[in-house]
Amino acid sequence: MQYLVTPESTAEIAADCLVAPVWKEGRLSEDASALDKAVSGALSHIAASGDYLWNVGDKHLLHGPSGCAAARILLAGAGDPNEFGAMEAAKFLSGSVQSALAGNMPHVHFALSDLAVDGRAPDWLAARLAQEAEVASYRYETTKANTKREAVLDRLTVPALGENPGQALRRGAAIGKGMNRARQLGNLPGNICTPEFLAEHARELADDFAAVSVEVLDEAQMKKLQMDCLLSVAAGSVEEARLIVLRYGGAADDRKPVVLVGKGITFDTGGISLKPGLTMDEMKFDMCGAASVLGTVAAAAELQLPINLIGMVAAAENMPGGKATKPGDIVTTMSGKTVEILNTDAEGRLVLCDALTYAERFDPACVIDIATLTGAAVATFGHHANVVLGNDQELIDSLLQCGRNSLDRAWQLPLWDDYQKQLDSNFADMANIGGKRAGTITAACFLSRYTEKFTWAHLDIAGSAWHSEAASKGATGRPVPLLMEYLLHLTDKD
Repeated sequence: MQYLVTPESTAEIAADCLVAPVWKEGRLSEDASALDKAVSGALSHIAASGDYLWNVGDKHLLHGPSGCAAARILLAGAGDPNEFGAMEAAKFLSGSVQSALAGNMPHVHFALSDLAVDGRAPDWLAARLAQEAEVASYRYETTKANTKREAVLDRLTVPALGENPGQALRRGAAIGKGMNRARQLGNLPGNICTPEFLAEHARELADDFAAVSVEVLDEAQMKKLQMDCLLSVAAGSVEEARLIVLRYGGAADDRKPVVLVGKGITFDTGGISLKPGLTMDEMKFDMCGAASVLGTVAAAAELQLPINLIGMVAAAENMPGGKATKPGDIVTTMSGKTVEILNTDAEGRLVLCDALTYAERFDPACVIDIATLTGAAVATFGHHANVVLGNDQELIDSLLQCGRNSLDRAWQLPLWDDYQKQLDSNFADMANIGGKRAGTITAACFLSRYTEKFTWAHLDIAGSAWHSEAASKGATGRPVPLLMEYLLHLTDKD
């Protein structure tokens, strides 16, 4: 999709559609008022008709307006200007883009020059618009024989918004494309998206960007490294595990990297501790943490961020079988610590703990792991919040703020030592589950035992990574926006 900044007056832009905001009770924005004069008051007539309240989501499409170079004008409700915050703006932009996609409107111009978003700089609108346009344009078609393609939106223009709207558009588009990459990988079925498929995708990503390189460790290499905990998860599957390491070098070699570690369970049956059959198909989404890492690395590389970044994916398939790990088995981690496997469906932490130990060799500035880890996170927060825990409050506070800034919000849970004793085992250094209570916290307690040598945060995205409802079922691409906001925040600090 093309994103362009145009200096032309709105009435002179020969677009397929002009989007003009209308405030509550029919008050036209300044841009819309100027356009209204060119079309002989047609817009004010519609705005004052009483047919709409002009809340966010209300729309009226005017065809063939006389006195204007555009083929259509979309009057889009923006609600109360005194309550027009980032959430309302995102909803306004998303709805307007979706309306354009529903019709034959390849070129859409957004007349937003006077649209003020509470607490946000003007170029935030440009970035958010590009992000929403990319996300709205995504369609899953890979495994469909017959697809009905809606009209394509391939050119989006805006007036000059802020000091560098062109850069803002590129930033938003890169984040949107990173989300779509994560969504596509998450939506693929488990018989296509295997651990080796993720490895091949990482190789292709490295081919696309000169600053990205990749290394893929197979099971023999992991065995030499004594990653028996990670390998125990894959023991029952014919699909071999992979540890994927992407390196993006955008800064001097001596600058410590940010390390992102993604859980990549490409299908999770629960293993011997078999899950109920109902909704088990959704366990193809259990690699959405890995998908978000791949999407974030791609977005950072596209924007050529001046940072060093390592994206790690611990990929395995969790299946029952003759060689599968059993409840009661004891495995040794790369760190040398032993784990009693009380439940083979608590497998994400088992692949992550070895990956986190492996991350020590990069001397990281910080490590953030991303995982669809616990059902307890869904029970507590539903599908709205990412959950964050960690061993460094400054890093956690930064992620929380970045979540607010990106509208990809997170909420902190405590990681108190009081919870650690729930992992006690009579037969190993620790158990892999902590009982029925505080499941999200005890899962993070388990991971914390492998993060003592670096600054670390854990994002549990079990609730935010995908939608389950039939109409909207599919991966969301979260938390790519939060992670990208954090990386952009680091570049702004320099």
